[in-house]
Amino acid sequence: MEAYTEEKSNCPLTYVLSIMGGKWKAIILWHLTNHGVLRYGDLKRSVGGITHKMLSQQLKELVEYDLIHRKEYHQIPPKVEYSLSEKGQTLIPILNAMSEWGKHNINN
Repeated sequence: MEAYTEEKSNCPLTYVLSIMGGKWKAIILWHLTNHGVLRYGDLKRSVGGITHKMLSQQLKELVEYDLIHRKEYHQIPPKVEYSLSEKGQTLIPILNAMSEWGKHNINN
């Protein structure tokens, strides 16, 4: 993950893509948008096709960018839940627009 710096670019789109770039982050956020709170295993099943390593990495980055919350329960077996942060919730309209665009153009 290469951090965004203003010296590299002051373009807002470059900033967004530095955070949201890649295949999985928008999909992870989409599932959290639709389900609210998800445990790691439920998220992995929902996303489908993602490896354990990739999901862990993407979740870590999304937490670092404050787009999702990670709540860890100290119990046995361990329990971790993920949900959208307030900042992450501001992406819901964008994700909805992307979904609508996809619905209209998927077969074109």
